[in-house]
Amino acid sequence: MDKVYGVMLIGCGHIGEDHLADIYYRDNIHIVAVVDIDDKRAKLFQKKYNADHWGTDYREFLDLPELDIVIIATYVNTHLSILKDCVAAHKHVLCEKPIAATREEGREFYKVAKNADVKVLVAHILRYNATYEKICDLIWNGEIGELKVARMSQNHHALNWPRYKRLLEDCSPILDCGIHYMDIIQWFTGSKIREVMGYGTTVDTDLDPGVVNYGMIVMRLQNGGMAYYEAGWGQTFSSANVKEFIGTKGRIRLTMNAQRGTDCEMGDRIELFRLSTGETETINVQCKYKDMYRQLCGLIDMIEGRPTRAPDIEQVYSAFKVAVAADKAVRESANVIVEDNW
Repeated sequence: MDKVYGVMLIGCGHIGEDHLADIYYRDNIHIVAVVDIDDKRAKLFQKKYNADHWGTDYREFLDLPELDIVIIATYVNTHLSILKDCVAAHKHVLCEKPIAATREEGREFYKVAKNADVKVLVAHILRYNATYEKICDLIWNGEIGELKVARMSQNHHALNWPRYKRLLEDCSPILDCGIHYMDIIQWFTGSKIREVMGYGTTVDTDLDPGVVNYGMIVMRLQNGGMAYYEAGWGQTFSSANVKEFIGTKGRIRLTMNAQRGTDCEMGDRIELFRLSTGETETINVQCKYKDMYRQLCGLIDMIEGRPTRAPDIEQVYSAFKVAVAADKAVRESANVIVEDNW
């Protein structure tokens, strides 16, 4: 990588810091600007990550010739408008998921990204996670036969409750977190999710009417497989992370390193059970959970025309449609068909 890419971060919050902390010191990255509606936060990021500029309005910097890439790490209700401005300014974009909070804005985001004369990458960060890549390779290599069942949960004990309450104003955990795993299931199987059934509830008593902070869904795939997913953000939840993939010839169970109990230094633990031998193999994977630099390099690969495992906009939009259907199912306690033509 000979070229040094100029980067602007929009959104100096939790996920924005995850991005900058992993990229600012790289030889091929230069932080041109950091932007946040909170001027104190933007100033802090400018000092902390040695950015050339800081500000509260990203549009002031879009015409800078040294700016190549914009990272959108703002609340989801702003993603579409910022994307449009960046594309109009001919800047490449790395945008946090989900692309939108509503079906209509998601469709428009997809159309803008698909027709853009720049590269747009949506941050499905698990595509750049070495552990999930290993699991995908095991499944694709036939180690567990045909994947028929996936069991997944991702509950958060929300210690920073004001932050989570703000996130819940835009979308539920099923949409915000679930979209990762809907993408994962379609990636692992090569089959689309066609039907979603769900239920949801409100656990914390200080949430606005209509806000759902826990949901559980069951998904049926085109190939006949099924997947279960639950997600909750709340003050009384315990943190939970269950990932199990069951096939016709075996199963894979993932335990993140922080939840191993012992041998955490070995990294994530993949347990691969083979029906043919009746034995379980343990595979340790040293993995950075959110490899933001590797993800950004995926966008650079797209820009420079190299092969990449990055999800294309069709795959991103497919996962978004499932997530929106799942959110609808949870809110209405209903079965929802995921259609191609919307």
